[in-house]
Amino acid sequence: MYLKTKSTYLYLPILFSFVLLFETRLSEGTNVIAIGQTLSGNKTIVSKEGTFELGFFTPGKSRNYYIGIWYKDFANKTVVWVANRNHPISNPFHSELKLFPNGNLALLNEARIQIWSSNSTAKKHNSTLAILLDNGNFVTRDSQESANIIWQSFDYPTDTWLPGGGKIGYNKLKKENIYLSSWRNAEDPAPGLFSFEVETNGTAHMLLYNRTKRYWYSGEWTGTSFVLAPEIQRNPYISNFGYFSSANESKFTYDTDNPKTLTRFMIDKTGQYRQFAWRESFPERRWVANWLRPEQCEVPNVCGAFATCNQLKAPSCTCLQGYEPRVSKNWDLGDYTDGCIKRAFKCGVGGEEDTFLSIKATRFSFQDTGDSLSLDVESDKECKSACLRNCSCTAYVFDGDKCVVWIGEVYNLQQLGPDDKRGGVFRVRIKKSGKGSKISVWIVVGAVGGFFAFLGMVTVAILQLRKWKVGKYNGSAGDLVLFKYKDIKKSTKDFSEKLGEGGFGAVFRGSLPDSRAIAVKRLKNSKQGEKQFRAEVSTIGQIQHINLVRLQGFCIEGEKRLLVFDYMKNGSLENHLFRQNSNVFLEWKARYNIMIGTARGLNYLHEKCRDCIIHCDIKPDNILLDDEYNAKVADFGLAKLLGREFSRVLTTIRGTRGYLAPEWISGEAITVKADVFSYGKLLFEIISGRRNMELLDDGDYFPALVAKKLSEGEEGVMQFLDQKLQGVADPSEVLRACRVACWCIQDDEKNRPSMGLVIQFLEGIIEIEIPPFPRFLHGFTKDTADHTIVFHQWTSETTSSSS
Repeated sequence: MYLKTKSTYLYLPILFSFVLLFETRLSEGTNVIAIGQTLSGNKTIVSKEGTFELGFFTPGKSRNYYIGIWYKDFANKTVVWVANRNHPISNPFHSELKLFPNGNLALLNEARIQIWSSNSTAKKHNSTLAILLDNGNFVTRDSQESANIIWQSFDYPTDTWLPGGGKIGYNKLKKENIYLSSWRNAEDPAPGLFSFEVETNGTAHMLLYNRTKRYWYSGEWTGTSFVLAPEIQRNPYISNFGYFSSANESKFTYDTDNPKTLTRFMIDKTGQYRQFAWRESFPERRWVANWLRPEQCEVPNVCGAFATCNQLKAPSCTCLQGYEPRVSKNWDLGDYTDGCIKRAFKCGVGGEEDTFLSIKATRFSFQDTGDSLSLDVESDKECKSACLRNCSCTAYVFDGDKCVVWIGEVYNLQQLGPDDKRGGVFRVRIKKSGKGSKISVWIVVGAVGGFFAFLGMVTVAILQLRKWKVGKYNGSAGDLVLFKYKDIKKSTKDFSEKLGEGGFGAVFRGSLPDSRAIAVKRLKNSKQGEKQFRAEVSTIGQIQHINLVRLQGFCIEGEKRLLVFDYMKNGSLENHLFRQNSNVFLEWKARYNIMIGTARGLNYLHEKCRDCIIHCDIKPDNILLDDEYNAKVADFGLAKLLGREFSRVLTTIRGTRGYLAPEWISGEAITVKADVFSYGKLLFEIISGRRNMELLDDGDYFPALVAKKLSEGEEGVMQFLDQKLQGVADPSEVLRACRVACWCIQDDEKNRPSMGLVIQFLEGIIEIEIPPFPRFLHGFTKDTADHTIVFHQWTSETTSSSS
């Protein structure tokens, strides 16, 4: 009896362990947490179709853990919802997510203290389940198949808005907003500064806030679109975007036509509202940004105090000289909102130790850069003195009419390009180095040393000027590097890897000593004078824009002329549109983004440079694609520079057959509208995947046929879509692109839109009407029996100067 009882007791721990193991396995591979079950450690539940996963996670290199939902089996974990975003835990193995019999879902930390709860109660106890659905919604229900939802994560989104039931709006019963709020930074999902909300003021509209300050507005909802942002719902990744109101709630929701399509809206830690779509194939599996608003530097306080924002740089935020990040770790994580602080600084008596740093080409607002005060003074000197007399004064601006000084912190400074006319000079107070009489001594010593150093530099410059004549100079010209021929020859391995060749020269791949890849263009038989070549290269070299290929430098030695550009990994648009051996298939969304990117690059050349630049050779060969398949306008070998006092120029014909505007053929003086015409012809090729020079199978000229079918709407133009796309494109975007193309190729240049208008047309900001049929196309349709002869006569009159 004793032995039997002892044996029984010996087996009890084993039996208990088996029961525990069995309970753990109940949740393995399921999408459910039942009453009494817990989730802890590295256990997870997975939605039925395997799209989403829920469990503990730690963001980045953080040591904190959170309960969250993410897309399953993605290389980089994309988290779409976080439960305890304000209350992290340190040990997930000693913490647990538990569903209680009353229907409440709670997270208990290591001390078994409840740190997060759904605060829900079920009417029927003991049958409640917590279920992770395939749309990413985490719900508690009375039972597995019950339609009665007790609680759901879709009512409490964090930074992401998912399709298929996700919503943004207002809960009328609880009188709560359903809104998105950004993460604090990449390692902290706590609510950041920025939020995305819906406001109903007679008519619903969407807004972005920096705390309580609104900085972006969608315009009112018309029932089908937003007045100021109609493009939000007009893309191939979403459907059924709409606004719904009931007694319980008012909300915006959206869906996808295909359940396999993965897309999401989110508010980023930088304050931008973005839409992402998952690209499963080329060139790699990744999220692609499909839409965003506003531009980075338009987000207020995104860089915090005493920092500038530069749209064209990465990272975009930089502390002013004499300042450093307030919290360096946050800056390393991409959160700049803490701003910058002065290094060791003490306001000098009478301002003797202080001076001002002048920041040129800076955009600022007298209203929102900080606490500003307008003073009644008449000169920059008086304005400067007024600021120096007040130790709390941190900056000033004198624009000729008024003096404004800033007291305390300065916000929302935007660094613009040197040719952007919106910029002014902003002067920030900094500390002079050194102090006392020692300063005077060292100033004298420095001045004498500087004088001799200056003499030395002049001597070197004279020697270098002499070397220029024989083409052996090695130095720099402004921001451009003046390379030696032997160095370029070495970097290209004696010009061994040719990337392509055109009428003005061949392009070779190379690599600089710091391993940066470059593309070197070797010009053929250049008879251009050295002075003119330097002047034009220097002008082009000052151009910097995200949609323009950057010139790094050049080489002049004797008759040798070489240009050094950034290397574009994905080559030219021409490679992917027309060449059979291309291993990349451009989806419609990528093509549409290329259209908009090219338009932005041209708009910069036409409107925002110091000198207006007419490219003169827009075609797919001269549109390069970077790692993300963003468009970069390239090859300014034929470009014509215009002073802002001139609107047109009479020049010899230049460009490529099939893209030339009629005014080139007639010998008229040209304007930027010549580029607009070429851009229109480019759009036809992006849409169709065929060259403009080709006739269609039925003998018609493609642009002419498109122009005839515009009146038939989306159905009329979808037939012209590149067959490789198999009809997968947004019909409204295809129609918009066709209309823009036909407006761009109007005979009279006055009827062609500016590139700024083209951007607004393509983005759906402005509705575009059906254009008139271009007169020169009448000869290229079946309405004229000898259209083929006319077509070839017109194209043979143009001169190919392809570079």
